[in-house]
Amino acid sequence: MTLLLHTGGTIGMRPGPHGLTPAPGVVEAAVGARAQVIALDPLIDSAEISARHWNRLLDLIEAEAGPVVITHGTDTMAYTGAALSQALAGWPHPVVLTGSMHPLGTMGGDAEGNLDLALGVRPGAGVWLAFAGRLLPAAGLVKTESQADDAFRATPQPAEAGPWRRRRFAAARLAVLTVSPGMPAAMLEAALGTLDGAVLRVFGAGTIPSDPELAEVLARAVATGRRLRAVSACENGGLAPGAYAAGAPLWRAGVANGGTETAEAALIRLWLALS
Repeated sequence: MTLLLHTGGTIGMRPGPHGLTPAPGVVEAAVGARAQVIALDPLIDSAEISARHWNRLLDLIEAEAGPVVITHGTDTMAYTGAALSQALAGWPHPVVLTGSMHPLGTMGGDAEGNLDLALGVRPGAGVWLAFAGRLLPAAGLVKTESQADDAFRATPQPAEAGPWRRRRFAAARLAVLTVSPGMPAAMLEAALGTLDGAVLRVFGAGTIPSDPELAEVLARAVATGRRLRAVSACENGGLAPGAYAAGAPLWRAGVANGGTETAEAALIRLWLALS
């Protein structure tokens, strides 16, 4: 029997005094005898996802050593998709994530269809997302819609090399920081001073404002051991170091080139490198 790990998310929510909130028993009732369900306790809104939850999922997946379905909220699905894809590189069994934009039992909603798809597909090894009638590789998910049912697209990511080995996420202080016009260097320095590393979402093919203080902040951060990785704010195309002079300060400072990685995938790569 398939193992289903229920983390929470909209798919298993019910209305509460302040809005939708995870409710015990909702997913179990919908699954019935189709799968063995293990629910996290407490169930969470996916906004609360953390390294602790990823490690718990990895423990359960590896103990099962067979196909696993995971129900998860959509808001941070891309982070968990990247986390499991990278941490389970080389794992011989499929892991299928799913969730929904509407709770189970909603008239005309998407939850039942997504759950049926996740329980019915038989993909090869890897981590996948079953959503809106499609099966997508989960390594480079992008949530493109906050309301529509067809909410995700998948961007190709670099293949993870090597055989499977046990990997877990350590406690690390990491963040995704978006570069914007007029960003004060002092603000960036203050943020980096609290972190072990960061993903920098930069302009286009890899440029930043020409403020020399900004470049100095990045160079000092790298010199003092912060791990910095740049990705493009664009969904497609990735970075092209050397294409623009406005990007030179990034590479001179020692910021790593995230290539075509999504911000979520780059953050996970940093996290595992520091674990």
